Amino acid sequence: MDSTQPLPDVDEERMLRLPPHGTTVTANDLRARIVEAADIEDAIEIDASQVESVGQAVLQLLVAARADAEASGQPFTILNPSHAFVDRVTRCQLAGAIGLETGDAQ
Repeated sequence: MDSTQPLPDVDEERMLRLPPHGTTVTANDLRARIVEAADIEDAIEIDASQVESVGQAVLQLLVAARADAEASGQPFTILNPSHAFVDRVTRCQLAGAIGLETGDAQ
């Protein structure tokens, strides 16, 4: 790394952020990042603050990731869920499965 450039903020680098438009195309990258986080992090924290729309593939990944984390005793938290994210999750009746009803969202 060039010594004149600042080191990246580790927390920023590791933070999982949902894209503004979570589609089937973006789901594969998200899946890989969730698997990596589950392997190297103590807790999985996903920032949903920028979400404008979220599709079925991303929702399925989040449900599966939370279930896997819960089964292994690993904390799973949705951070700063946007209104659009909360609305979509609630209308799909997935709030409990993703952790919005249980307080796993901040």
